[in-house]
Amino acid sequence: MILSNSTKTELIRVANALADAARPVTLAHFRASGLVADNKMAGGFDPVTIADRDAETAMRDVLARDRPDDGIFGEEFGHQAGTSGYTWVLDPIDGTRGYICGLPTWGVLIAVGDGDGPCLGIIDQPYIAERFIGGLGLAEVTGPRGTRPLKTRGSIALRDATLLTTFPEIGDATEKRAFEAVAAQVNLTRYGMDCYAYALLAAGQVDLVIEAGLNAYDIQAPIAVIAAAGGIVTDWEGGSVHDGGRVIAAATPEIHAEALTIIRASLAG
Repeated sequence: MILSNSTKTELIRVANALADAARPVTLAHFRASGLVADNKMAGGFDPVTIADRDAETAMRDVLARDRPDDGIFGEEFGHQAGTSGYTWVLDPIDGTRGYICGLPTWGVLIAVGDGDGPCLGIIDQPYIAERFIGGLGLAEVTGPRGTRPLKTRGSIALRDATLLTTFPEIGDATEKRAFEAVAAQVNLTRYGMDCYAYALLAAGQVDLVIEAGLNAYDIQAPIAVIAAAGGIVTDWEGGSVHDGGRVIAAATPEIHAEALTIIRASLAG
């Protein structure tokens, strides 16, 4: 995707405006008494709250005003066709389970791109007031310590790596076994991180994030942020994952290749 400087500036401005619109809505309900979570999953638990719906509505209102010709794909209200060639992919609260527990691992995910994937992404954590942005020449985080560059951690051996994921029971039995094969080779594995795991990878704090069963709105923003920071995000075959599915995100190509080899061997076995 070749963009003019004016288009890049405009997309960055609008992306930040979307995050600015979602922040107060999500914070208004976070750790508030009486918050009700509806369940979207029959036979399981996939919560949604008024904060999810109202935050996406607030972002859609910004796009209706500033980018009415763009498409939208949001978790709560689905697809809206556009004519410009650009689509905004929105997850108003990635990590609603953590959100309703009061954990600050959730975030607002915003991405924009075309059919080839995202060119710009934001991972915004309103409670900590951290905003990770990557793409179109940017790779930075703004938060309590000011604005700093994003850069993934340098090459280390897999045995020294830190691996993050959201659910210990990742995916189905086959996927769980593949994840555990990698986890058995790393130095440290931590769970329950939601989208904040990808932000930490882009910030150089950890080395790997491995998940399964993701949707496009779960992963497009992290793809852009991590790529801008020097990392790599693919599916478990090493291909594109901007439509979701099984995800492996890594700080370096070397550790990505090492972990991918273990995953492939487990799946083949």
